[in-house]
Amino acid sequence: MLKIPSISDAEKLIEEKLGGWFDIVISHIPNFIVAVLIAIIFSILARFLGSMVRKLLRRTLDSKQIADLMASIFKMIVLCVGLFVALDFIGLKGTVTSLLAGAGIVGLAIGFAFQDMTENLIAGIAMGVRKPFKTGDVIKTDDVFGTVKSINLRNTLIENFYGQLNLVPNKILFRNVLRNYSTLGVRRIEVPVGISYGDDPELAAEVIVKKINEFDFVIKQEETAVYAEGFGDSSVNLLVWFWIKYPGGADFMTVRHKAIVAVKQALSDADISIPFPIRTLDFGIKGGEKLDAMISEKRTEKNSMEQREAN
Repeated sequence: MLKIPSISDAEKLIEEKLGGWFDIVISHIPNFIVAVLIAIIFSILARFLGSMVRKLLRRTLDSKQIADLMASIFKMIVLCVGLFVALDFIGLKGTVTSLLAGAGIVGLAIGFAFQDMTENLIAGIAMGVRKPFKTGDVIKTDDVFGTVKSINLRNTLIENFYGQLNLVPNKILFRNVLRNYSTLGVRRIEVPVGISYGDDPELAAEVIVKKINEFDFVIKQEETAVYAEGFGDSSVNLLVWFWIKYPGGADFMTVRHKAIVAVKQALSDADISIPFPIRTLDFGIKGGEKLDAMISEKRTEKNSMEQREAN
């Protein structure tokens, strides 16, 4: 038969439980105090170290946003370490394990939900550390070519040479081949030109090099050169190479314009022609019969027939 406890027995049981809990709380008060002190110490330490890391990264990195983000991440790591140490000190190891597992699951879910944003963010941080370019550099990647105006965590603002602003995701700059025209400060200009088969390529190269080196914007003049590139349909194709400072100094389009004008003038002064496209029509099965020869032959045959008919 089930025995129902009396009120006095229930009161005694409650008093024992409360007393036990009270004793446990009293015995853990020193641990609670130490845990609070640990949390306070780590909080102060995180603020101090975060400030130092932020100043150091701002001197190292070009983007203040990236520097502030990395400093905040470092500060949060220090705070989390302090929290886990404090919880472990008061005997809540299971809580620490649950928090770590929960943080991992939440981080994984956020990573899948915002994959594109996360990829751009990571690429922005990586570029902030590696520094493949900085504000003011002239870069080219994919189909974007222009001057870097600003860099943030998710994208980079590039102004192309048509005066348009392109907002390029950082992952594109991080994945693709990137050309930085500002790193070395020089750029080689290439100007193709063709001369007729009846002219001397060596003479053409000599007069072109002499004319190009007259410009003040041409540097490394000993490396200014003209090379025969190949045989075209109507011309011997040449390639003119010379160096300029870039960016800075003369504008690229202005330089190329002046170079083309100078090449034409140099060839004209040397009586070297730049031929128009020429087409020769051969009507024989194996070639070799030209139109004027065929017309002459036909006229001869016609005259012969007329003479025979007259006789």
